[in-house]
Amino acid sequence: MKAVAAGICDARFVDISHAVPAHAVRTGAYLLWSVAPACPAGTVHCAVIDPGVGTARAPLAVASAGHIFVGPDNGLLLPAAKRLGAPDVYRLTSPVYRREPVSPTFHGRDVFAPAAAHLAAGVALDDLGARASGYVDLTLERAEWDGTMVRGEVLWIDPFGNILTTIPGEALARFPAGAPLTVGVRGGGVRATAGYTFGDVPPGAAVVLTGSDGLVEIALNRARAAGRLGAAPGDAVTLRSVEIGS
Repeated sequence: MKAVAAGICDARFVDISHAVPAHAVRTGAYLLWSVAPACPAGTVHCAVIDPGVGTARAPLAVASAGHIFVGPDNGLLLPAAKRLGAPDVYRLTSPVYRREPVSPTFHGRDVFAPAAAHLAAGVALDDLGARASGYVDLTLERAEWDGTMVRGEVLWIDPFGNILTTIPGEALARFPAGAPLTVGVRGGGVRATAGYTFGDVPPGAAVVLTGSDGLVEIALNRARAAGRLGAAPGDAVTLRSVEIGS
């Protein structure tokens, strides 16, 4: 993909990640959502997590706050675009800005990379397609509170084994700093402390905190929480207060 793009535009390429699990659209959407605010205006983001490649799913370009996101119409692009501003969604229809012949199994190389490169080179979005009348949306931040516990979902396991969840940091305010919690993932559990940073607990102990993206993370100080709990993206996660003496 970068080889194709390099033949079209003179741009600086920055890789976000090549470690997204196969077909994990929500995980890819989270990583794009996480990185986009750190990128300068004018950035063209090309993201491809595309289990529907070659089907009737549309190729999209989404403009938002001076950025353009290029990729498949499966929700991957929308959380990041919405985080930056009001999305303006286009369907990529022009064959002029594709690599021919278009493979039915590699749209990243033949559709998305060329489109992104032409946009980075200054081609107008209107030249590549037309505004989409409908598209797949996706929301990352998601949590439920039933009066006794907060439920969410695992979004990503970072390289340190920290478990990043869909639970917004505001939900952690239900638990006072230093409060003991039970964290449940995949039917297993661990005792943890509601904290501010990793060093709020001893090495090897579990802490629940609001991470750098404003979402709740579950971590072990200097150890791998995901390994302890066997967590993976898509797993349900719960946070529950521990009654004193229990």
